[in-house]
Amino acid sequence: MNPVLWEEIVPGGSTWSHVLKRGTALRITDTQGGANVATLFYNFKNPVERYNMPDTLKAQHIARLTKGFVIYSDMGRILCSITEDTCGWHDPIGGHSTASIVCAKYGAASYQEHRNNFYKNSRDSFLIELAKYGLGPRDLVPSINFFSKVVVSDDGTMQYVPGNSKAGDYVELRAELNTLVILNTCQHPLEPGNTYDPKPVHLSIRRVPPAAPDDPCRTSRPENERGFILTERYFL
Repeated sequence: MNPVLWEEIVPGGSTWSHVLKRGTALRITDTQGGANVATLFYNFKNPVERYNMPDTLKAQHIARLTKGFVIYSDMGRILCSITEDTCGWHDPIGGHSTASIVCAKYGAASYQEHRNNFYKNSRDSFLIELAKYGLGPRDLVPSINFFSKVVVSDDGTMQYVPGNSKAGDYVELRAELNTLVILNTCQHPLEPGNTYDPKPVHLSIRRVPPAAPDDPCRTSRPENERGFILTERYFL
């Protein structure tokens, strides 16, 4: 394994962004268990190209994400591949928290009263971070919730499954484009309970080789082979 180039702890309820370069991988580790990491993905060179949830799911015939699957853009290219995963289930359908959801579940705790301990939500935090890159509300797309598990019953009801991620679980994302990654560690909107207690995560970045012809992410679905070809042609 190549040496770590950089690492950092992101506290619970915080937002982080980075342009993950092609040829590097981001490892996200749940340090305490029960973390939720809502994440957005954009092509940094052309951010109108961004994560597409319907294409990611239908192209791979899945309703969850784990090792061997990829994250598609709305132009059929691959933003990131999931190359390692000890958790086994990451939620792409549950959405992210808003101010009204947080207030209804946990009560009001404003910055004016609580300073840095105020209650944060993913949507407002995402919009602040997007503005740093010249992006705004119209650029906000569905998030992937790493470490969270949501199942859907026969009547269409979505249910959050507690205890999906344990302390030390990690997921690794290999960048296939130069990908703007924006993540937030607020709690999942469907998480039960009324205690505001977002969990921290550890991030690390290292260099990795490109996907080989027999790479599991490339061969897991026929559509993925075409996605990798489109992505590789982009860099010719």
